[in-house]
Amino acid sequence: MKPHLLLAGLLALLLTACGKSEPIRIGFIGGLSDRTNDTGEAARNALMLAIEQRNAAGGIDGRPLEMLVADDGQEASLARKAMSALIAGQPAAIVGPYTSAVAEAILPQADQAGIVLLSPVITSMQFVGKDDMLIRLNRSTRDNAGDYAQQLIGRGISRLAVALDVRNRAFSASWLDELRASYPALGGEILTVVEFHSAASTSFSDIADQLLDAAPGGLLFIANAVDVARLAQQVRKRSADVPLAAVEWASTEQLLELGGRAVEGLLVAQSHNRDDPGARFTAFRETYKARFGREPGYTAIATQDAAIVLFDALARQSRALPLKRAIIEGGLYPGLQQDIRFDRFGDSTRKIHFAEIRNGAFVLVP
Repeated sequence: MKPHLLLAGLLALLLTACGKSEPIRIGFIGGLSDRTNDTGEAARNALMLAIEQRNAAGGIDGRPLEMLVADDGQEASLARKAMSALIAGQPAAIVGPYTSAVAEAILPQADQAGIVLLSPVITSMQFVGKDDMLIRLNRSTRDNAGDYAQQLIGRGISRLAVALDVRNRAFSASWLDELRASYPALGGEILTVVEFHSAASTSFSDIADQLLDAAPGGLLFIANAVDVARLAQQVRKRSADVPLAAVEWASTEQLLELGGRAVEGLLVAQSHNRDDPGARFTAFRETYKARFGREPGYTAIATQDAAIVLFDALARQSRALPLKRAIIEGGLYPGLQQDIRFDRFGDSTRKIHFAEIRNGAFVLVP
């Protein structure tokens, strides 16, 4: 072989090797410093664990994965700054966000940059059926509110008072709109809606008074775990027996820890089956507990599913196949508890499981 051809061949091999060893950056954006930090931390931990396991298995096509983490602070301005910092890091994709309000704030940036946002949990109807850079792994507020309406009516709760957190209005307003469409159709009546802005200074005692003044047959809280715990405590000071329910957003271990006896009997939906004996879920659960010293919450489980989807799509992606198409066209993905499939807009769905809090634990109900 001529010297210049040999040199060119060696250079090509060197460049190929360097390209394969360059990390694939995966962004993460979630609430790590505010009242929803339990969901953000659980999600971050799950993605961290998934990346560690994938790297231990050789990465993707020989390339290691590198995680870029950003705290959205659950505020639009902070979220946009966090998103800008992530985009500057040139990630292959970003896992998150975890609230609809943050999705509303940062999706335009993702669309402009052409970077996939893979959200494990957001449900607001404003993101359903849209051709954008958002991929959703959850069902919609329409699905959830409809199932709640049936559960409430089935329990004889036909007169409802609702407390609603407007800090995450993109989610809470969508959820209430769908409840207003489904609950009255089954014979239910929404007597009053009390809006509040989630903050440490919020007067939950005043909210409890307003809810109970309507003499409802039950209360529904559209809020995060911290606020639901506080609301339940104030309500129980005034009424020992009014039935309580909270939307799926509140379904975390923090609800049990902070709510104590006040949340006993509370009805809440979950996006996974905590009692699932399946091998995939059990293995993840035990590994997560060993790594982080606590049970994985719903955002951790949904994030693990998002990682399964993302890593598979990245392994199949080529220059001619954009990542969003690779995800959508990937067929069935083996999630922890169910297979995952996307429609042409990048929307998916999940099974739902209702639970009551009994003796400080979530217990599944029919």
